Amino acid sequence: MSVYEEINRGKKVAELLYRCFATTGIHGYTDMPEDLLPASAIRGSLEHILFLTHTVAIDYQRDANALWASSRQTYEDPDTRYLFNPQVLSVMPASKIIRDMQKYKLSKKPQQDANTWRTISAVFCQKWQSDPRNFLASCNWSAPLILARLKNDSHSVAGKRVQDFPFLRGDKIGPLWVRMLRDNASITKIQNLDKTPIPVDIHIARATLALGVVRGQYEGSLDSLFESIRQAWFKSSAGLVVDERKMIALHVDEPLWHLSKYGCTYRNKQTGDCPVYSRCEAKGFCIQGKVSIRNNYVELET
Repeated sequence: MSVYEEINRGKKVAELLYRCFATTGIHGYTDMPEDLLPASAIRGSLEHILFLTHTVAIDYQRDANALWASSRQTYEDPDTRYLFNPQVLSVMPASKIIRDMQKYKLSKKPQQDANTWRTISAVFCQKWQSDPRNFLASCNWSAPLILARLKNDSHSVAGKRVQDFPFLRGDKIGPLWVRMLRDNASITKIQNLDKTPIPVDIHIARATLALGVVRGQYEGSLDSLFESIRQAWFKSSAGLVVDERKMIALHVDEPLWHLSKYGCTYRNKQTGDCPVYSRCEAKGFCIQGKVSIRNNYVELET
């Protein structure tokens, strides 16, 4: 069993998706769930950066629309807004954090999510003056270094080393955070984004396979395909210029997500027949064959 990358196909797909998302949209969508600000928040402000940072840290195995809607409600409520303030959150009792994160269904894993938020807040408070931008500056605003530091920075608790950024350090969430800081918070100082991998989740994987950018014969875990998918989009974006803009892998993240969520999700897992084929922007690249992803297990015959 083996898979391979169709880079020429990937370049054509990347150009198509980029142009569609920037104009008419993908299945009618031109924005992401995180694009809508909470009431009273100012785009690019410290409060907005902290809102994005905390919310994306628990963006795993979640419906993105529901997660970001719950986070906005939590931010807009004066009684729960403290959850986005590292100085306050880091000294709050765990029981209160757990309770308040469930008020608007922000938390799905109460203990784990509360520990994640509290740990990240304490680190930003104690090491970075409660401002993630100070951490970014210490990384020279370099995306690869930011991602490396997210994985490796730690602190001591009761004589044991503890990761500074649980879940924010993940292969999906780390690059997703960097993209959001650039696109949503307008932190244009971040450099070397061409070296930042696309944040692969089930939607990015499904769309990539359904488009035939990664194809072949495969049965096994979805996680084992992630690196092939990252490399396919690295290579497909390399040297590509669309509408006078130099493309990078991150540029296809959002359109691929929409393509899967509102399209590829509904295709027949065995044949590739899709009920939304006629109105799909990428129908010219939709590949026939088996693309089945269930419970992190992939069956691929394309």
